[in-house]
Amino acid sequence: MSANEHSSINSKYCSSLTQYIRRKSSVVTIGKIPMGGDNPIRLQSMTTVDTMDTLGSVEQIIRMVDAGCEYVRVTAPSVKEAQNLAEIKKELLKRGYDVPLVADIHFTPNAAELAAKIVEKVRINPGNYADKKKFEVIEYTDASYQEELVRIREKFVPLVTICKEYGTAMRIGTNHGSLSDRILSRYGDTPLGMVESALEFLRICEDLEYYNIVISMKASNTQVMVQAYRLLVQKLEEEGLRPYPLHLGVTEAGEAEDGRIKSAVGIGSLLEDGLGDTVRVSLTEAPEFEIPVAAKLVDRYVGRSKHTPIPFVEKNPINPFSYKRRKTLDVHTIGATNVPRVIADYSLIENLEVQDLKPIGHFYLPALDKWSMNDLGADFIYTGHNKAPFMMPNGLKEIVDADTWKVLDDQTHVYPLFAARWYKTDVVKHPQLNFVLADIEDIDEKLLLKMEADASVVLILESFNEHAMAELRRSFITLMNRELKTPVIIKRAYAHKNEESLILAASTDVGGLLIDGLGDGIYLSTNKLISENKMSLLANLKNLNNIAFGILQAARTRMTKTEYISCPSCGRTLFDLQETTAMIRKRTDHLKGVKIGIMGCIVNGPGEMADADYGYVGVGKDKIALYRGQTVVKKAVSSDKAVDELINIIKEDGKWLEPIVSEYI
Repeated sequence: MSANEHSSINSKYCSSLTQYIRRKSSVVTIGKIPMGGDNPIRLQSMTTVDTMDTLGSVEQIIRMVDAGCEYVRVTAPSVKEAQNLAEIKKELLKRGYDVPLVADIHFTPNAAELAAKIVEKVRINPGNYADKKKFEVIEYTDASYQEELVRIREKFVPLVTICKEYGTAMRIGTNHGSLSDRILSRYGDTPLGMVESALEFLRICEDLEYYNIVISMKASNTQVMVQAYRLLVQKLEEEGLRPYPLHLGVTEAGEAEDGRIKSAVGIGSLLEDGLGDTVRVSLTEAPEFEIPVAAKLVDRYVGRSKHTPIPFVEKNPINPFSYKRRKTLDVHTIGATNVPRVIADYSLIENLEVQDLKPIGHFYLPALDKWSMNDLGADFIYTGHNKAPFMMPNGLKEIVDADTWKVLDDQTHVYPLFAARWYKTDVVKHPQLNFVLADIEDIDEKLLLKMEADASVVLILESFNEHAMAELRRSFITLMNRELKTPVIIKRAYAHKNEESLILAASTDVGGLLIDGLGDGIYLSTNKLISENKMSLLANLKNLNNIAFGILQAARTRMTKTEYISCPSCGRTLFDLQETTAMIRKRTDHLKGVKIGIMGCIVNGPGEMADADYGYVGVGKDKIALYRGQTVVKKAVSSDKAVDELINIIKEDGKWLEPIVSEYI
């Protein structure tokens, strides 16, 4: 990195946009496992068993630790659960497990003060530790706001005093969905509001010379989450506060593939820039299954600093604290205000048949001699030199290699892909749409001049650097500083690896760019062998297509399916979250773009649902509250009728569609 790169970046949230440098945070003592500084990025999760079930909690904690969990969070919603943490700890020590425990506190300072004398760390939520949320807008003068800060200090100081005395660490954990009415009234529902919510408590800690602190800025909206963490780091430096360690997490990421994609888009985007000292992946699954996912995310950065050098940034045109899509031309449905497009790589498929398009969402209906397309229908198919022997369906266009295209009889409905070195020469082009494949080495003055003069070109940008996201971003910065408006498709090819690793890598590399408004499409491929059978290749194409659309959804840039904001469950949960989420998904997963929050208890709803359209929240045994946004619509619905009632509310709003059932799809 050039010595002047940091000063030239328009923010202080990371040391470099081009070289992987992990942020040097202060060290926090948490039992026998310190966090921050030069320590490894730590892995953690949270129990889902009732905290009063001592043996059940212990058994689950042991499974978590055996899976690699380094800190275990346990909910303590009241004094009785806080007291029982001592019994849990005693039993763990008896079995030879000295894992640091973290008490999770909401609303109850007295429980926090008791827990701080028992466990190694307490987590407080500044949105509800000293405030009760009533969803009221309050007008504050500077004087009245200062009075509120005095009130907060009085409630918070006893906990800080105990933590200092007992050597207990603390996480000040802001959640986007549970900002206090006071913060919302002054700062709005913004990343700045999230940061200020934490800083109010942090300033009290520093005034009392208590520094054993970790901070988090969690949200279910990945754009908001990433912006808040970046802004936090900058504000800490601006105020001359310590560089406290960061706990990274996406709240209520969900389950299965969607949960992994969303977690990687949010967490991975920050890890790419060297931020993060501990990671918790929040999945609607057993907590021991979260740890391997977190480990795969973190392990990508072991040795990352040795990556191939990338030219440093002299001027950064990207605002890291606010989403704004890069301005581009509208080139035949790509760029401008068009949704990001998806390209499927069929170049290894020989003897292509109409039914081979089914994995990417295009279905031929032979009885009707028609095509149908689902919500995950790819926009383009790249066939290389294997031109398809049939006409593409509406909604799908074909791309072939330029040397294949130039000898076609029909060049109108097929589009050429040029290698950058050939595009720089005088080539025959399609009058409307031409693709150029390039990496950072290809982007020289000659290519830039050619693209500036060509309103038909779309750049397919790839990287072979281990630090791929940063190199791709660097190429975008070159285009932006040149004010070049050529649309860009992001291409990433991965070595053949297990599905989960592929999901996490692609979601990080591509999602990190989309969150900053970079990219007009996704093109994913794996280094499959041509010798693999056709069925295996088609299964791989389906997987890549699903991942591409999942990344676009998680980055909030193209909504193609129902989004489920489901909490990961904890000891407060009042119903089986995995079973309930699956049941709701089965009934509603055809509702494109609708966001449904599924929360196990009132602590996680309605606030934690943040921007969900509808909410399903446990409020008692077999009792469910249903929400429209953050407003309760039905207060105590029997659980056996709750899903039907939820659907009725969606129908009342005119957002319900009957699912389409087809024997072909």
